[in-house]
Amino acid sequence: MRCIAHRGFAETYPENTITAVRSAAEHTDVVEVDVRRCGSGELVVIHDETVERVTDGTGRVDELSAEELAALDVLDSGEGVPTLASLLDATPQGVELVFDLKVPDIAADALDAADDAGTDVLVSAFSAEVLAEAGDAGADRLAFLAAEGDEQGMLNVARDLDCEAIHPHWQLCVDEFVERAHEAGLDVNAWTVPSRHDAEALSQVGVDGVIVDRPAVCGD
Repeated sequence: MRCIAHRGFAETYPENTITAVRSAAEHTDVVEVDVRRCGSGELVVIHDETVERVTDGTGRVDELSAEELAALDVLDSGEGVPTLASLLDATPQGVELVFDLKVPDIAADALDAADDAGTDVLVSAFSAEVLAEAGDAGADRLAFLAAEGDEQGMLNVARDLDCEAIHPHWQLCVDEFVERAHEAGLDVNAWTVPSRHDAEALSQVGVDGVIVDRPAVCGD
C-alpha cells in the first residue's frame, strides 16, 4: 500500500513548502501538493484561496504576486509560498508528485512545468472539468477526488475521464466500494487517513494507497 504525503505531511512539516517536500521524501516517494495561479500569473503551491490560514499575511492568492507570496512566512517556517517551478526544482530525484489542481485553466502549465523538471506526476482534482482539461493537455495519469455523494456516480466519472485512480474520503472505502473501483480498473487512494489503525483497516479491504498528514500513519 502506497504512502502519499498530504501537502508534504501537513501535520509534521509546514504544508506545501519546499522543506515539506524534501522532508517528506525521507519517508515516502509520493508527495501531494496543491496548485493554483497567483495574481502575477505564475503557478504557486498553496491550498487555500487566501493566505491567512498558513501565512503571516492577508489577501487572495489570485490577487497577490509571486514575489509578494514568496515574502510571506508559511507557518513560521521562514519560507514563503513557493512557485511550482521552484518546488519542482527542489524535489528530490525519484519522488513522484501528486498535483491537486485547485482551479481551472492551469493544467497545461502545470504539466509543462513537471515535464521541464523531469518529474513524474499524477494529476488530481475534485472537478471533473479540471481533470478533463488535464487530459486534453496531455496528462496520462489522472485521479478523481471525491468526498461524498453517489458512490457509483464517482466511479463513473473517474472511468469516463480515463482516470487511473479514484481518491475518495477514507470513510467511503468499505469492501464493496473498493471492489467496484478495482472492477472498473481504478486504483483507490484514500484521504486523509487519520491513524495507523485506520490505515491497517484500509489495507485489509484492498485500498492501494493512503494519503496522510503524518509519516507515523504509514508506520514510519
